[in-house]
Amino acid sequence: MAHHASDTFPAAQAQRTDPLVQLTLDELRRRTSVKWRTYPEDVLPLWVAEMDVPLAPAIADALHAAIDLGDTGYAHGDGYARALAGFAAERWQWHGLAVERTAIVPDVMLGVVEVLRLITRPGDAVVVCSPVYPPFYAFVGHDAREVVEAPLGPDGRIDPAALEDAFLRARHGGRGAAFLMSNPHNPTGAVHTRRELETVAELARRHGVRVVSDEIHAPLVLPGAVFTPYLSVPGSENAFALMSASKAWNLAGLKAALAIAGPGAADDLRRLPEEVSHGPSHLGVIAHTAAYEKGADWLDELIAGLDANRTLLGNLAQEHLPGVRYLRPEGTYLAWLDCTALGLHDEHPLDGPGIVSELAGPARMFLDRARVALSSGHVFGTGGAGCVRLNFATSPAVLREALTRMGNALGGTRT
Repeated sequence: MAHHASDTFPAAQAQRTDPLVQLTLDELRRRTSVKWRTYPEDVLPLWVAEMDVPLAPAIADALHAAIDLGDTGYAHGDGYARALAGFAAERWQWHGLAVERTAIVPDVMLGVVEVLRLITRPGDAVVVCSPVYPPFYAFVGHDAREVVEAPLGPDGRIDPAALEDAFLRARHGGRGAAFLMSNPHNPTGAVHTRRELETVAELARRHGVRVVSDEIHAPLVLPGAVFTPYLSVPGSENAFALMSASKAWNLAGLKAALAIAGPGAADDLRRLPEEVSHGPSHLGVIAHTAAYEKGADWLDELIAGLDANRTLLGNLAQEHLPGVRYLRPEGTYLAWLDCTALGLHDEHPLDGPGIVSELAGPARMFLDRARVALSSGHVFGTGGAGCVRLNFATSPAVLREALTRMGNALGGTRT
């Protein structure tokens, strides 16, 4: 099949309230962000966590007002934290987000690093549940902490026995340890249940491990699952969470996030260097605040579209990708496709986990033969080789075209 730069998939006329169907492929290709400029125009980019949506009107209005005022100075005040606290109370019935136990940080991953610096020292261990978001490896490793893996179970969920084993290894010799958790989990889309999180808290307390919960995908919980903030679970009092509106409202280019301390971690948070709060953008703070305060209706429309795409993707995978296991996500807009049965992967790639831009195995094949860009599983750590992560926050038309191309490519590999 020939793919041309002029290929267009028109925005659907039905469901105009669904943000995922409001932009054409030609409009999206005018974007200058990494998703749309990394690969040539004949490639459908379903890799990095950017969504194919217009900006939510409430956020656009807030940014336009700031620009019109020339309000482009330094960020100030606790409006962002108050907006998130209100959203958490309304959305998750969590009333324990204390504004006085928050700190603004440049983004979630830089916030993770700063929090880990407060509660661990160089040479200490940081446990992660692999396969997991590649920057967990890169950022932690670059900050002189050792990554210790606790592999997920076959269902893509936290395995308590593996987690306890990792905690024991992490604490070996009396060194300090933290557990960096992805909640919901990227890339499998597992939304941890309250019972699962209670188990995490109990194990962490028993073994003296501090928990840092990356909850950037928290608003993106799809029908059938319920998000539980880790800090709402008994036993989490000395833990931290990191949140932002970045993923749910597509604000990666507008940097601002919040570090949230449990009651028992408040003293640690007070040691956060003052200069960390200089990193976020004032316009980012304005955008994230508007998202939490006024973006719920837009988010509901997005989630309805993602839910439909989740089902569509499952049907398309069954039709076009025989032998590929689709792990149906409960949250996020990311799908984990286990392609190990295709026999295309190298169990020992030359580059290690966390090298986000590197491709191997099925991701390399789908790019070369189908002109579909996916995230390569091997960079997600142990258990990732032979898998790919697919971003389904796009239009149904693009999703259909991508899976058709991938199926045709597989047909070529089977003959």
